[in-house]
Amino acid sequence: MDIAGALTADHIKFLFKGFLVTLEVAAIAIVLSFIIAVVIGTIRYMKIPVLSQILGAIVEIIRNLPLLLIIFFTFFALPEVGIQMTIMGAAITALTVFEAAMISEIVRSGLNSVEKGQIEAGRSSGLNYIQTLWHIVLPQGLRRMVPPMVSQFISLLKDTSLAVVIALPELMHNAQVINAQNVNYIIPVFVFVALMYWIVNFTLSKVAKRLELKVT
Repeated sequence: MDIAGALTADHIKFLFKGFLVTLEVAAIAIVLSFIIAVVIGTIRYMKIPVLSQILGAIVEIIRNLPLLLIIFFTFFALPEVGIQMTIMGAAITALTVFEAAMISEIVRSGLNSVEKGQIEAGRSSGLNYIQTLWHIVLPQGLRRMVPPMVSQFISLLKDTSLAVVIALPELMHNAQVINAQNVNYIIPVFVFVALMYWIVNFTLSKVAKRLELKVT
């Protein structure tokens, strides 16, 4: 084990460069998947005929597929039908599709958790169905979704490491590049990488717990 050789200034800089890619991919995927998930979850909550069933079937299919398979499909299969993507584009697309399916269930559950009395009170006050959904159901439901949603975002951040299979220059990819130089670098490099993941995910988990206490 060569700690000094593994964690030189250049190697640490290279790892941080990969971590910035990890955070960038995760941040973009989080924003996109959240927007898509809110739309899908709301439509399914509203039980719009046909559309709700179609979206429900798509969500169930995606949720029961391995994320690694979706990454492979996005990067290797889609070009066969004329859809070309960069490595980063493929990683973001795969993560967005997978996480949107997962988060949409959180959204639907959050909306369903709003008491029927709240909805009836809104309707009796003169609000139509859409107004009740927008002003009463969504605000309350979104507050209750925050803790499980943050937990899902933590999972998304960790899942970015799977993009190493398509050579995305993220943290794990860069760690493997360093490890390839010398077998004695493996333990120090992976411990350092684990520490970087842990700091971010631990911080997010603390945020989730605080938000949960505020909601409850």
